[in-house]
Amino acid sequence: MRIATRDLSKLAEALMPTVARAGAAIMEIYEGAFAVQRKDDNSPLTLADLESQRVIVEELTQLTPEVPILSEESAHAPWDERRNWTELWVVDPLDGTREFVKRNGEFTINIALVVDHEPLLGIVAAPAQGLLYWGARDVGAFSRHRGAAQSSIHVAPPHTPIRIVGSRSHASVETASYLAGLRPHTMSGIGSSLKFCLIAAGEADLYPRFGPTSEWDTAAGQALLEAAGGHVTRPDGHRLRYNCRETLINGDFIAFSHPSVLSPEAS
Repeated sequence: MRIATRDLSKLAEALMPTVARAGAAIMEIYEGAFAVQRKDDNSPLTLADLESQRVIVEELTQLTPEVPILSEESAHAPWDERRNWTELWVVDPLDGTREFVKRNGEFTINIALVVDHEPLLGIVAAPAQGLLYWGARDVGAFSRHRGAAQSSIHVAPPHTPIRIVGSRSHASVETASYLAGLRPHTMSGIGSSLKFCLIAAGEADLYPRFGPTSEWDTAAGQALLEAAGGHVTRPDGHRLRYNCRETLINGDFIAFSHPSVLSPEAS
């Protein structure tokens, strides 16, 4: 049976214990002393990344053994194999490792279900903040704080000034140039996929990203934001899609609540 025909709400519910266990594994390391390694691209790697990866992959494999997993911390299948996948899990076991190392709490667990290149279900958890967000196509988007009952969330009408969120660790000249052409706005830096969550929850309006990200950085956030009524597109207006190319690197994109927030400042 194709996952696209399953109950996405029930699938999300089945994943909540997995996310909680991965979060507990991360927090156990976060609250103690930990070493930081460097990957080939000089990005940081900690034991928390690997422990969260272990928990998530083990439990996804048990839950849906027929569905392949694409994860930042696992070996990537060659394109000749991936190109035949019609459904897959896209996972970042610890998004925002730089923020984890800084101990500012702005890191997340990202799990997305992608079917026919479209992100249908997204779960984003911020274990240091006790926050969990999830959303699914044709279901809606929801948030929960420290085990309380979940609440429905939705993008808010555009705020004045526009509330923009951007990367805390990856500012760029291109972003500054883009912002210069917008209407009056405020700008806040925040780590990881929490930027998608803030727009989905009506607490921000726009997140422009100029520079490389990987598919596991955006898939869960996109599914969540779209379920909340928002949008994630390339600058040309086309939606981000997944597992379509040999590269796993996204191009520039813009996440936003309503198209009106993209309007240039009146001259």
